[in-house]
Amino acid sequence: MTTREQIVQEIEQVPESLLNELWEFVRSLKEKHRNGKTEIAPEQVLQQNGRTYSKAELAFLESLEERQEVYRRLADS
Repeated sequence: MTTREQIVQEIEQVPESLLNELWEFVRSLKEKHRNGKTEIAPEQVLQQNGRTYSKAELAFLESLEERQEVYRRLADS
């Protein structure tokens, strides 16, 4: 099985509630490589819940959590 096929297989098992986060990650990964940035400076890397994130990724995830109710209300309107 190719890497692409393995990735597709994994994505098909991701819960619907996580797909937006996954999409954002893929976009940021593509953008990082498009701009020639292949590494994140060590001082910009943080660990949380056993995973490695850049400071920007953590800030984004925290903002999603903080504004979850606002986003839900916007989606319902």
